[in-house]
Amino acid sequence: MDFATSQLKDTPLDPLVKKVYLELEKPSLNDNTADVDRLIKALKRAREFEHVELLNHDFDSISTTLRKGDFKVTAILTEAVGRYELVGVESGDTSARNYGVGVDIGSTRLAFYLLDLSSGILLEKRSVDNPQIPHGEDILTRIIYARNPEHKEELRRELVDCCNQTIAEMSNDHSIDLGEIYSWSFAGNTTMTHFFLGLNSQNICKEPYIPVINRIPLLSVRNLGLNTNPNGIAYVFPNVGSYFGGDILAGILVTGMHRTEEISILVDVGTNAEVVIGNKDWLIGCAGAAGPALEGGVVQVGMMAKPGAIDKVRIDRKTLEPEYTVIGNERPRGICGSGLIDLVAEMFEAGVLDIQGKINTKLDHPRIKIIDDVPAYVVVFSEDSATGEDIAVTEVDIKILLKSKAAMFTILTIVARKVGLELKDIKRFFVAGTFGNHIDPQKAITIGMLPDLPRERYIPVGNTAGVGASQVLLCGRLIREVEEICNRITYIELNVNAELMAEFRGALFLPHTHRELFPSVVAGL
Repeated sequence: MDFATSQLKDTPLDPLVKKVYLELEKPSLNDNTADVDRLIKALKRAREFEHVELLNHDFDSISTTLRKGDFKVTAILTEAVGRYELVGVESGDTSARNYGVGVDIGSTRLAFYLLDLSSGILLEKRSVDNPQIPHGEDILTRIIYARNPEHKEELRRELVDCCNQTIAEMSNDHSIDLGEIYSWSFAGNTTMTHFFLGLNSQNICKEPYIPVINRIPLLSVRNLGLNTNPNGIAYVFPNVGSYFGGDILAGILVTGMHRTEEISILVDVGTNAEVVIGNKDWLIGCAGAAGPALEGGVVQVGMMAKPGAIDKVRIDRKTLEPEYTVIGNERPRGICGSGLIDLVAEMFEAGVLDIQGKINTKLDHPRIKIIDDVPAYVVVFSEDSATGEDIAVTEVDIKILLKSKAAMFTILTIVARKVGLELKDIKRFFVAGTFGNHIDPQKAITIGMLPDLPRERYIPVGNTAGVGASQVLLCGRLIREVEEICNRITYIELNVNAELMAEFRGALFLPHTHRELFPSVVAGL
């Protein structure tokens, strides 16, 4: 169990949507209180539900349910600001059948967390490919695609259909009726949130980079088109800006870095590298375009971290022969981000690469080839790959990766410097997402992507977006905490200036121009 998922066990159980069983006094000539009023009065007698409101309800339906259940019913409520709202009413005691779904709306994968909100148990976690990928693996291509109103609706519909299909399968596997699911929570980057809500995303990618909305009110499941209980509600994590979304806010919530005295950094590598640094007194955030290559999305043999992807590589220092592991134990199809980092680090330490990222073609070895006039190192020969072709990394691929790692290190350096700190001052370094689960911090340090800190400071935290989305369902009070986090973050723009470019140029080498920053790294050349 990863760090993030383990945090679900420690989340206080106070669900966003509550189910309360009531046995009401039946109407009589001595008590002619109307049916709906009778229900509200019974709820108010329980001190916790003193302030209950009815909004846009089918009152006939409530009355019918009360009488059908012989005035023994379960009220479904959600907490709004300073009050409760009645979501629905069910006959009999159904209080033990209360379910919710937390969703990480990732640009490459969607992760679903099916929760039993009466017990606080995570029933199942399931992830699927984002159905929008055929329209573009990168977000910018999808934004361009969404210029057409019909395409914008298509992107929205694909996400909603994916949610409906996946949760239908998960519910069936656990013998849950879709009508028993009253709450959803979604965390994603700003653009993915806009796609999901069917909002105009065109202003996100052009100056001054303004979203349609950052703070999103509780939404109706019916209006979103989700096939669970139509009276249910959905919470969508807010965004701080165009490039700092609800996924990173969920990460702050899960790590708890906003509650501690010590200074921490959280890095979430996805479409962008989103970084937040701070403690209980302050939080500074920024984002930069370091993600695609580190996800394996730009390099020729790169791929997402899924079955068939090489995720770990080691090279024998004497024979220069590689050993690797493949996700799913399948024949390899390509290399994901963590595998690329491992590979470049190992090539550097084995003397195959120099500090500029150039391959030593003087080495007489069958794995060092010239492919399309470019030096390359073959990780998997064609006869051993699932594609029937060599899986090789070229100097061009390495330069792309070095630019991404340089961008990452530059972002970390600049954001720390903005608050008068050096990276060595950071006490905890959280690395989130699939990237965080697979990355070997030692290898990331070797190539100069992460600072040369004591290894115990690095904490891979897993899918904090999905877990954060789940936490607010388990404990509705955490929504206020998310809002407070959002209010406290100071977002800084990393403009292209002399300081940033100087840092970037220095970080383009292995591990860095200033070798004293990486005392633990020993090169093979």
